[in-house]
Amino acid sequence: MPPSSPSRLAYIDWMRGLACVLMFQTHCYDSWLGGSARKSTFFMWSQLGGTLPAPLFLFLAGISFALVFDKLRQKGWPAGQIAATTFRRGAEILGLGLLFRLQEFLIAWPWAPWSDLFRVDILNTIGISMMLMAGLCWIVLARGVKTRTGWILSAAGAGLAISLITPLLWTTWQPRWLPWPLESYINGVHNLGEPQPWLFPIFPWSAFAFMGLAVGFFLVNGGRASSPVSGGNARTFTVLAVAGLGIMLAARWLDHSSWQLYPVYDFWHTSPNFFLIRVGLLLLILSAVYAWCRWGAGQWGFSPLIQMGQTSLLVYWVHIEFVYGRLSILTKRAQDIRSASFGLLTIFLSMLLLSILRTRFKGRGWESWTWLRRPAKAS
Repeated sequence: MPPSSPSRLAYIDWMRGLACVLMFQTHCYDSWLGGSARKSTFFMWSQLGGTLPAPLFLFLAGISFALVFDKLRQKGWPAGQIAATTFRRGAEILGLGLLFRLQEFLIAWPWAPWSDLFRVDILNTIGISMMLMAGLCWIVLARGVKTRTGWILSAAGAGLAISLITPLLWTTWQPRWLPWPLESYINGVHNLGEPQPWLFPIFPWSAFAFMGLAVGFFLVNGGRASSPVSGGNARTFTVLAVAGLGIMLAARWLDHSSWQLYPVYDFWHTSPNFFLIRVGLLLLILSAVYAWCRWGAGQWGFSPLIQMGQTSLLVYWVHIEFVYGRLSILTKRAQDIRSASFGLLTIFLSMLLLSILRTRFKGRGWESWTWLRRPAKAS
């Protein structure tokens, strides 16, 4: 899902694979559990875990964007060319998001409402976030900001500003004057008149990408990002972990204080405090994953999470149809926890196999086809 990275970093792929696994369990249990299982504590916790995949994907897209940006800058590319290249990549992801919505509509036709074509899903938001980050980087370079500190502050400031304005755009500042397909990109209103928490509008979701961009700039050191196999970077991730814990504690204190900034306060959907808690959690997860890949078993032999993280866009695209779509492998809203868990295992193994095949035959589609058609040699 992120922009093409200058080199593969194991801890980034592992973390993206973790997002895929969390996404699988959230979607599978939401689609298949029925009856009393949907009212269980198990289901509640499974859906609470579902609050992490989208922030993880956006956060990692921001980190990868920063690495690409720094690599192009180190090559001496002018600001306009860097912005155009990264903006074009974001437009490609947005185009894939629109294509995905068209595919889902056609597969579900004639039952799917036409409004589904304009749903703002996670791919749409990742693409737009990358386009916005390209614009920010162009502005930063055009204004002559060349220090890493300046880039970090610019990205973090943009992310915080998006989070702070979100509650107003969902309530008192709701841009009702826009056509609903456009307004939905602002606050996820869709065609229902009010913002919908199951969509992924720019506000607040793109804020996670900008925070990832800030972290990516922090990780860049002399034109090279910290990697699990290089020395001297444990201190960097220790700083990130401490910062993450501090952000979480500060946000929790703000949430429990009597001072309120907004006329309507919705902790779970628009609150800047909840946003900061999740940012702090993302920093802790990033640091823990780095440690796991450097000193733990994260890279011992074959890693399913690293493998899946390398093809996260593909497994996201395909698994949706086998969980929510017409080709669902289990009857929806009719399973108990045991059968739904077996279905989850099936989805995981199937997507892992698909990911392996994708990397094995990447760029070799034509060669494989010609090999199949090649006549056998005479003995």
